Amino acid sequence: MKAGGRLIVLSGPSCVGKSPLFKALAQFEPDLLARVRPLVLYNSRSPRPGESDGKDYHFRSRAEIERLRENDRFVVIDVRGDLQALDVEELTRNLAKSDMLFEGNPFIGETLLVHEKLRAVAKLSVFISPLSLDEVKFLMSQPGVALDALIVDVMRRKLLRRTRKQKGELSLKDLEEIERRAGSAPREIAMAPRFQYVVPNHDGEDSENWNAFYHPIGDARRTFLAVAGLLRGRKLSQVEKWPRRLFPGRD
Repeated sequence: MKAGGRLIVLSGPSCVGKSPLFKALAQFEPDLLARVRPLVLYNSRSPRPGESDGKDYHFRSRAEIERLRENDRFVVIDVRGDLQALDVEELTRNLAKSDMLFEGNPFIGETLLVHEKLRAVAKLSVFISPLSLDEVKFLMSQPGVALDALIVDVMRRKLLRRTRKQKGELSLKDLEEIERRAGSAPREIAMAPRFQYVVPNHDGEDSENWNAFYHPIGDARRTFLAVAGLLRGRKLSQVEKWPRRLFPGRD
């Protein structure tokens, strides 16, 4: 089925800044999202603070999502140990009416880009990265630097700050979840070359630069402007395209 709408895929590691970016777009560029509907997936995890069923995800038990594997219209994906499910037929029907936006992790994002039922769909794919292409190349060239370990540490710090803001005192379960998400970040960043555009953003979800001063400032503002530009069909100078073979053995 050839759909009329555009599939917008906004992806990146956990805590890189996707959620506050989307909120900033909704607040300051509502015209860009007026014809865009969010893609709501199924998820086996429990809701985070502020999340609601049917709006952020369809929260279901792991057993319920496992059973969706038996239905051809669903694609079930293991995402950092959680199960998520995409209703491909529903997405295709919705694309006939409007643009659809997926904001989430690269494992789902990549599925949306390559799924055979969505090949005829016009797509805009944007990866938000905690490091720039120049930073990645520099770090890879330095003797004694383990890039994967550095990425894990960068994302661990962001996740720790975010979770402390949300919960204050952290439980063992919180720390385990942080390690799980941070540990997945190197594999997720290695997916960036598969996206049309990469926008480096150092102000992750933990940064007050998104909402403490009403308007985003710093790198949050640059990221906001870059993505707004792409939605309008303009590529600003901070938007990057990462070479396909940037990460040997992972392309």
